[in-house]
Amino acid sequence: MISNKEKELTPLRERLLHLRDSLDLENKEKERSALEEQFSSPTFWENKEKAQHTIRKLKSLKGIILPLQEMLKTLDDIECLSLLAEEAQDEQTETEVIRDIKSFQQKLEKFELRTLLGESHDHCSAYLSIYAGAGGTESCDWVSILFRMYSRWIEKSGYTQSLIDVLPGEEAGIKRITVLVKGDYVYGYLKSEIGVHRLVRISPFDANARRHTSFAAVDVLPEIEEEEEIEISENELRVDTYRASGAGGQHVNKTSSAVRLTHIPTGIVVQCQSERSQHQNRRMALSMLKAKMYQIKEKEKEKELSAAYDEKGEIAWGHQIRSYVLQPYSLVKDLRTDKETGNTQAVLDGEIDEFMAAYLKWRITKVH
Repeated sequence: MISNKEKELTPLRERLLHLRDSLDLENKEKERSALEEQFSSPTFWENKEKAQHTIRKLKSLKGIILPLQEMLKTLDDIECLSLLAEEAQDEQTETEVIRDIKSFQQKLEKFELRTLLGESHDHCSAYLSIYAGAGGTESCDWVSILFRMYSRWIEKSGYTQSLIDVLPGEEAGIKRITVLVKGDYVYGYLKSEIGVHRLVRISPFDANARRHTSFAAVDVLPEIEEEEEIEISENELRVDTYRASGAGGQHVNKTSSAVRLTHIPTGIVVQCQSERSQHQNRRMALSMLKAKMYQIKEKEKEKELSAAYDEKGEIAWGHQIRSYVLQPYSLVKDLRTDKETGNTQAVLDGEIDEFMAAYLKWRITKVH
């Protein structure tokens, strides 16, 4: 007997239609058409700043309109196929419908999550930094584990990363690392990770196999596209150059190409050693500095959210946003949203989307 899929398809259609109405699809399509007409104007590129703003706005609209239109069409196709399967009593087609419904649910959930990313710079690429905290070698190893977790998530999400700066631990692991993660809405997703992350496990560095607690701080900055948003005077900067750290031998950098910038008025320090050219490293460091300046500016606007630096606080007890307990039991729990799972290995393998989704929904309630 072929099962009736109407009970599964009806709530999916209701969710999709609710999204269509709440996002005001009709007016967004009109706005898209109006923006596309501007491209045909011979004076479009006379004002470069305005033209770039128009392009970004159009890209943002298409990021909503096109997936929504595609899902509406896909759901129509699934419903038609489901009816055919029931009428023909075709079990093979029924199996295909079940597979299509599962795939559609995943796409719908991902799109629903994307609609929560409407804040300034959510669409941007991002600088991801991880710092070792209280715990010495243990914390350096914890940074390595977190970096692996985020690298897996980046790969699974179809994003790319490039190393900006790294400082290896004295005995093992990583003391500090910064990477640039490129892709659409990277910052919107990764901002959920800003804060102190706590690990509890049996230490692989303890001969007596005792349980240890380690801490690491994660910071995320948007890659600022509009450089005119943050102006930094040259006389406000102190520039230091040094040799980039490396594995030694033929790979060690023989010149002082790494750059450290200190913003004198605020004391903010950034560094970059990923490029061979000192000029390129300086340019990248300046971009990071502007992103940090922007982050502070936004924090001042949103004091009630305890954003960015306030969320991280001291990298030690009492300041963590998420705990990863491997011993004496298995549990990952976000202390802001109460989202938790016992599948710690999956989380450390990069399955962190559910935690990101819970944070974004929680953040919406905090804002409103």
